[in-house]
Amino acid sequence: MRKGLAFKSTILTSTVIAALAFVPAANAQLSFLSSSDNKDQTQVQTLPDFTKLVEENGKGVVNISTIRNARTKTVANPFPGLDDRTAELFRRFGFPIVPFGPQEQRIPEQRGTGSGFIISSDGLILTNAHVVEGADELRIRLTDNREFQGKVLGLDKKTDIAVVKIEAKNLPVLKIGSSENLKVGEWVAAIGSPFGLDNTVTAGIVSAKSRALPSEEYVPFIQTDVAVNPGNSGGPLFNMKGEVVGINSQIFSTSGGFMGLSFSIPIDLAIQIKDQLIENGRVIRGRIGVGIQSVTQDLAEAFGMKSPRGAVITQLEKGQPGEKAGLQVGDIVIALNGQEIKNANELPVRVSAMKPGTKAELTVLRDGKERKVTVTVAETPSDEATPVDSKQAQGKLGVSVRALNPEELKELELPNGLLVTDVRGAAARAGLMPRDIIISANGKSVKTTSDLINAVKKADKVALLVQRQNSRIFIAVDLK
Repeated sequence: MRKGLAFKSTILTSTVIAALAFVPAANAQLSFLSSSDNKDQTQVQTLPDFTKLVEENGKGVVNISTIRNARTKTVANPFPGLDDRTAELFRRFGFPIVPFGPQEQRIPEQRGTGSGFIISSDGLILTNAHVVEGADELRIRLTDNREFQGKVLGLDKKTDIAVVKIEAKNLPVLKIGSSENLKVGEWVAAIGSPFGLDNTVTAGIVSAKSRALPSEEYVPFIQTDVAVNPGNSGGPLFNMKGEVVGINSQIFSTSGGFMGLSFSIPIDLAIQIKDQLIENGRVIRGRIGVGIQSVTQDLAEAFGMKSPRGAVITQLEKGQPGEKAGLQVGDIVIALNGQEIKNANELPVRVSAMKPGTKAELTVLRDGKERKVTVTVAETPSDEATPVDSKQAQGKLGVSVRALNPEELKELELPNGLLVTDVRGAAARAGLMPRDIIISANGKSVKTTSDLINAVKKADKVALLVQRQNSRIFIAVDLK
């Protein structure tokens, strides 16, 4: 990965889904296109006019510059791909000279840029999670060239949504529309900062809706042919009414640049995620504990169906709601609470939006007959690391942690703890390592990241009680 350039990518056969978060090296060339003066004026008049949309909404789009400080990361094995058994054999025979065990890896400063848009006059901004994730400093620049320090209130990597706050008043606010009402073939426009070129406007049409992408099970993407590029990430997608209907997130590319296919997160989903991040600091998702796949033509014929539809259950997790409710492997889910399930991509999106504890009625096909099965939705365990706000911790602790879920706590026989996922700064110098579990800070038990922040924000030194493998040790971190 080159400095100043990072892509969130998913490989589709020979094609890569490239993220738009960061700007590449400044050696790109600009090509100027000429146009004929003898245009058909009648034809031009029939095309949509975006001037009013841009004049009314351009000021609500912001540029987001990110800085991730140079840091030292502890790696368990200096030889990637070398398993522990082989490494031990090398060590016993004296090869190689480089010592085995945890090693320090130096990562240089990283800079990037993306886009965002203002959703409240007091400084709430929506953007992509991959734009701001891991940043030590955020600079938010408005179209009038004012700059503000940004703070991440919360982010959700599974939907690629983040909420950023700046201290400002009377800001221009964009109108929020409905992605549900968006139609294929409808004209849309994007405003953002491709390659750092602020407030760039591009337009096209909606190519498809509810598009599923590999490893993106929670987002039914809006596909468009709007030209978006690195730096557009987090910017708004508008309908012709000037309403935000999506957040630009990914492109379909073999080169890293635009190739005619771009993907946006539906604004309806983004607002749901935003509300949870502000209210809870995280996203609470429902689950029923089943593995599924789409029904193909061959499977439909094998199951005696007239046409392929629904999601066939391939696996039941032991002790989870699906098994408890009596679902069976081979059941085909064709509706959820009376709404049709057309394919396997729709089911996890709808279930995840339901609150844990609610009742869900599944209509399933079993042995060619429809059955109603009522399932009590459970909560999806959180497996994402939440970065500790380094500024609230006097900018010196430098750790990323996540709370252990109940199953992990039970297995480790711990009442509480935070799993360390990344270490930098003072904590790294003091010897804290990834996979350590922080149990207490200055004698106070820590269950959440807020507990850790409160324990260290006014301290010059902090004593962390850490569980490392099967042992417990104290690590003193100097925060001065």
